[in-house]
Amino acid sequence: MKVFSLVLLTLLLVALWTGSQGVSFRSSYGTCCYKDMFIQQKIPAFLIRSYQNTPSQCSHKAVRVELLKGTKFCVDPEEAWFQQYLRQKASTSNST
Repeated sequence: MKVFSLVLLTLLLVALWTGSQGVSFRSSYGTCCYKDMFIQQKIPAFLIRSYQNTPSQCSHKAVRVELLKGTKFCVDPEEAWFQQYLRQKASTSNST
């Protein structure tokens, strides 16, 4: 019983410490993309609501793309179609 109490106390202290530091165990890694999460298909630009680069501490460099319906996919930022999408988006925002 003492071991259980010690483990519980340790977990509680860690939770309090991370909360006071503004850190979450899931904060950055919850937005990471892993090898089996990437899609290779081109996503039509009109379906893309937003995109966000994954944090630098993630093991794979990626972009999380959110579609209009809220579905999210992981994309390799070096994919030709995504680079074209970024150029198109940049030229559209510069002309307005």
